[in-house]
Amino acid sequence: MRWTLKPKPEATKITELKDVLKVDDVVATLLLQRGIETYDAAKTFFRPSFDDLHNPFLMKDMDIAVARIEKAIEEYENILVYGDYDVDGTTSVALMSSYLKTRTDTVATYIPDRYEEGYGVSYQGIDFAHDNGFTLIIALDCGIKAIEKVAYAKEKGIDFIICDHHRPGDNIPDAVAVLDPKRADCEYPFKELCGCGVGFKLITALASNQGQKVEDLVEYLDLVATAIGADIVPIVDENRALAYFGLQVINTNPRPGMKAIIAEVKKDKLTITDVVFIIAPRINAAGRMKHGNHAVTLLTETDFNLAAQYAVDIDVFNTDRRETDQRITEEALLKIEEAKEQDRFTTVVYDEHWHKGVIGIVASRLTETYYRPTLVFTKSGDKLAASARSVKGFDVYNALEACSEYIEQFGGHKYAAGLTLLPENYEAFKAKFEEVVKETIDPKLLTPELKVDLKINLSQVDNKLMRIIRQFAPFGPGNMTPVFMTQDVKDTGWGKCVGEDDKHIRFTARQNPKDNIVCIGFGLGDKIDIIKNRKPFDIAFTVDENHWNGHTSLQLKLKDIKE
Repeated sequence: MRWTLKPKPEATKITELKDVLKVDDVVATLLLQRGIETYDAAKTFFRPSFDDLHNPFLMKDMDIAVARIEKAIEEYENILVYGDYDVDGTTSVALMSSYLKTRTDTVATYIPDRYEEGYGVSYQGIDFAHDNGFTLIIALDCGIKAIEKVAYAKEKGIDFIICDHHRPGDNIPDAVAVLDPKRADCEYPFKELCGCGVGFKLITALASNQGQKVEDLVEYLDLVATAIGADIVPIVDENRALAYFGLQVINTNPRPGMKAIIAEVKKDKLTITDVVFIIAPRINAAGRMKHGNHAVTLLTETDFNLAAQYAVDIDVFNTDRRETDQRITEEALLKIEEAKEQDRFTTVVYDEHWHKGVIGIVASRLTETYYRPTLVFTKSGDKLAASARSVKGFDVYNALEACSEYIEQFGGHKYAAGLTLLPENYEAFKAKFEEVVKETIDPKLLTPELKVDLKINLSQVDNKLMRIIRQFAPFGPGNMTPVFMTQDVKDTGWGKCVGEDDKHIRFTARQNPKDNIVCIGFGLGDKIDIIKNRKPFDIAFTVDENHWNGHTSLQLKLKDIKE
């Protein structure tokens, strides 16, 4: 890892902020690094409020979308709520359908089959709507590029409202309304909502017509917080407030489906990290291993006993998913080693037998191993389908766009995307992708970066700092857990490797005789030689708590160790 120390703010700004907030230099510096320079900004940061949310009608086409849905409700039209099969899509569908069912009985849901229909709006889904008398489709977390499919629906007398957050192409579908803050002609002040977040803005607008406020829609925020965490959108601005209140719902009064998942994992208070690594994979596992409908059924169930049964099924899907992605990851690593392709600027692998539902996870694991823009392909019908993952700082979406001559269809974000291509174009695409990345990537991006907020001494790590850092949550892109570094520490002499295969390291760090603190480094067992023989070394870490036998103590969770 290359450690990058963030620039320290101006001394005068640190002094001004610490004086007005009555905090120390460390806290003032952390806040300034996050763009918080005034008392009011700090108040908004530490005490999120529903007043922080923007007026939904600032989003382009919101008034048109609301009017069309109100008309459908008044005239008892059949409404189909359509969404993608991942966490953002299934939570969006659960949110929108749950809300609409409080207003009308003529609502149904549709999640495309990952294997038969693929990502996004499908002709099969439109045919289903037509055959069953639906005249309005509300598409969530997809649709921004479905130009031909929206036109096809129009021919069949079906209107579309699109709620998406992905980057649009050159043209916008000819839908009744297209809600997407990333539209070039949309002046909505916050561009980084997830799909479920856009859906929440729509139900907020609909509810305001009924005289309701955001506070009346709190019950839906467990879904929004889960989507925010799973989709790795920046947890700033509106997303911070939505995640903050959504976590409160998750921990105090979650919907039966959420409660059933939490009961399965037996964890008391969940953080956004727990949402990402505990709730989200289980919801995702349904669409990966079976069908996304299972996730929607779980998340919309109002009877806890039934939800508990569904949660058991979901847990089984998740276990299958873990075993499958582990096996495929091992096979992919072997392919890369056998092909001796470790020196390339990209990692691109293919096997026609790999499970399409887990190739995105495998791509993430390969990116962790080789730290290169990565594509994992498998066979999908008569085409090849791939999941793409990138390294920090490199836009894989733009790289794929530069290879579009070989691609049938693609979409996604800066760091994650999906695509399909014809088998005969695979080798040409692979060569072109390598060429594009090699020409455009800054070579330093091929080494993982560890951003360090601040250099401190061990004497500055205390319970007061821990209490304030806890209030920085929820953490995520745009507001990551503060990372500190301390130089010239020594092991007290009892450091050792722990865990299965000695993968981890545990020792007590000392900077002077008074400052001793326990350190745990997960996955850092191979650094044991650095700390031996009381040699001085540097550590990068987050401040954490260790709970053991009813006792709570401070500890440092190590990110890296250097001589």
